[in-house]
Parts: sequence; C-alpha cells; structure tokens
Amino acid sequence: MADVSSISLNRYSFRFEAVSKIAQTNLFISLIVGCERSSALGAIEYAYQAGNVKSDRNSCLLRGDASMNRREFASLGMGTAMAMLVAGSTRNNYAPTSANLKPELPGPKPGAQPCAELAQLPSPPSEEVSQRFFPGFKSQYLNTSGANILVLTKGKGPPLLLLHGHPETHVTWHKIAATLAERYTIVLPDLRGYGDSSKPEGGPNNINYSFRAMAQDQVDVMKQLGYQRFMIAGHDRGGRVAARLCVDYPEAVERVALLDIAPTLTMYNDTSKEFATKYVWWFLQIQPAPMPEHIIGLDPGYYLRDHLAVQGKTPGAVTPEAMAEYIRCYSCKGTIHAVCEDYRAAAGIDLEQDQLDEAAGRKIQSPVLALWGAKGTVGQLWDVLATWRPKASASVIGRALPCGHLLPEEQPEIVLTEFQAFFRT
Repeated sequence: MADVSSISLNRYSFRFEAVSKIAQTNLFISLIVGCERSSALGAIEYAYQAGNVKSDRNSCLLRGDASMNRREFASLGMGTAMAMLVAGSTRNNYAPTSANLKPELPGPKPGAQPCAELAQLPSPPSEEVSQRFFPGFKSQYLNTSGANILVLTKGKGPPLLLLHGHPETHVTWHKIAATLAERYTIVLPDLRGYGDSSKPEGGPNNINYSFRAMAQDQVDVMKQLGYQRFMIAGHDRGGRVAARLCVDYPEAVERVALLDIAPTLTMYNDTSKEFATKYVWWFLQIQPAPMPEHIIGLDPGYYLRDHLAVQGKTPGAVTPEAMAEYIRCYSCKGTIHAVCEDYRAAAGIDLEQDQLDEAAGRKIQSPVLALWGAKGTVGQLWDVLATWRPKASASVIGRALPCGHLLPEEQPEIVLTEFQAFFRT
C-alpha cells in the first residue's frame, strides 16, 4: 500500500505517492535543497526516473500557501541521512539530459515576471486621507523637465522644501508640517518614482533616477511656485537629493538640513560587513533588473514594513494610517522598479558625479544642519559631522537625536525645534 504525502515550500505545494517513507524523504530533501520551483521539478523528475514516485510527475505540482512546521521537519531527521544514502546509490541510474534540464532553466514563463500580480501604478490617492494628514494643504501636480510631481503646499512665510526618503512618501512629514506652515510656506513633493509622482523609465546608466535628475525636478517645482531661492530639509534619499541640489544650484539654496545620512560616496567607500548587513537594501536594490524587483514584488508590504522596522527604533512611531499610505504607494510595479533604479543610480552615475565634484572642489555653499539618530546605523558607524564638513564651504552643525533612522516620525518635536532654530528668518 503506497503512502500519500504532501509538503509545501515557499508558494508551492507538492503532493506525491511514494513506495516508502525513505523515498518520500529523499524527495523532501531534494525540495529543501532547491527551495525553488525549478529545482523542485528536477527533484520530482529524479525521483520519478529512479522509480521512487508512482504518480504522474506532471500532476505532482500544485499551488499552495501552507508550509511544513518545525515538528514535521525534525521528524524527518533520521530519514534524511538514509535518504541521502539512497540518493547516492541510485543517482547513476539517472543521468540528466538536455531534454529534462530545459524546463528547469530560466525562461519567459508568466510566473517568472517581476511583480506579476501587482498593478502598474498605485491606487488613486484619497483627498480625504490627504487632508487628515495635512489639513488645509493644497494638492496639485506639476510637470518638470522629466517627471510629473505631486506637490502639497501651505503657508505664507519663507519657502521651505521638505523631501522624503525610501520607502516612504511626503507623508513622512505629517507630524510637523502643519506647525511649520504657521511660519513658512511648506512645499511637500513626492520624489519622482515615489508616492503618487510619475515613474519614468530609468534611461542609460539609470540617469533618470540620478540625484541630479531628482534635484532638477525640485528646482522646476519651486520655480513654478514662484520661488527662485528657498530652504531645504531632506531625510534619507531626500537628503541626498538636497545635497546634490545644493551643489548644482548653489544660488537657489539659503540653508539645508540633512537628516540621518552621510555622503553617498563616503558610505560606499567605507562599506564593511556590518554596514552591508544593516543596510542590505543598498546592495539588493542595485542588482540588475528584474531580480530585486521580483523579490520585492512577491510581498512588497512585508518588505516595506520590515525595512521600517529595522530602521526605526521607536515602536509605534510610524502610525497605522501612515503605514497604509506607504504600502498603497509602494505595492505596484512602477514604484518597485523606480526605487530600484534610484539605488542603481546611487551606486553608479551618482558616485561618478560625486567623484567629479570632489576632484573639482565643488561643495555645498549654504549652511548645513545635520541631524541623525543615535540608535541608527549612520550615527553608529560614522562621525556624521566629520563626513559633511569636507563637503561644505559654510558652517556644518548638528547633533544626534534619541531615536533610530526615522527622525521626523520618531522625534517630531525635537526635529521641529531644530528646524525652527536653524531656518530662522
């Protein structure tokens, strides 16, 4: 009497009929080692040819969501060793051929497409939700030289441009924007590729997602709003855009605040195992398409939540409402590809431009405020002020805040106080 068993790995469920528990374990170990659909198919083919599986191999593969628990895994421990011996004794009876290897090779199969089940763009934004975050702010789209940028504005004072980072949107400023609007004209854009702004193709060498291209967007936005000169605060990727804008358009910037970043070139030049481990997305998202897009697209909500959980050190700092907005904007093909293009540009063309600036002596000419999280990776691995002083010809001041990476959400009151003191008129 044959046994019927089934196991599930990742997104795939396998049901097979084998003549013995050892044969079942042999197949199970093959699946564990492969842990991918292509390797699993090869394992089933091997077991079938070896005579260990009686059912039709084409019916062995079923889709499923369950997974084998640890108790079930451990119960197969002794059988594992026996299975390996069985596999070794029968392997010579089955030599792989081009015919049975071909289905295992990468190919244009629907299941291999990145983000296959996601929409191309985020679902439309809600004005009601926007007003809850930013009461009284005006929302509009402005065309720049290379993108269509969502911008929120409010206030009548000196213009202050606030730039968000990855994997967030302009919503990152929701805890302090309304108060700042009492003293400044606040401008809140979504960077190109992020949020509800457009997501252009990357172009040669990912040039359309270089910090230079993103900085050009912001200069275009501010000019259309009537501002030739303004102040900037940027967090994470937004800080890198702000730094590039300061170098490329020194006449446009009065003061700049950079939140929880060291210079990109410095961070890549100083890369260590510790940094690569803590900032894994800096190295995952620079890989050629479509591999990182596919991995992120399998569960973008999980990727985003885990990213923020690793970066933030203040539980509950990212509100459920803000998280919902971040996930809405991130969970689509366009955003996932765009943010990968952003990181690819940072590890390529942006570094080249930074090196040219360094060789030519081009620096930030406006006063710099650097704030960072004392519990975050940047503050723990770098002397932040020391990294920025060689990059600026004016004063560089700042301090660590008692938080992780997400300063505007973890310590909004302190950030607000620091901004009000630094961006004084």
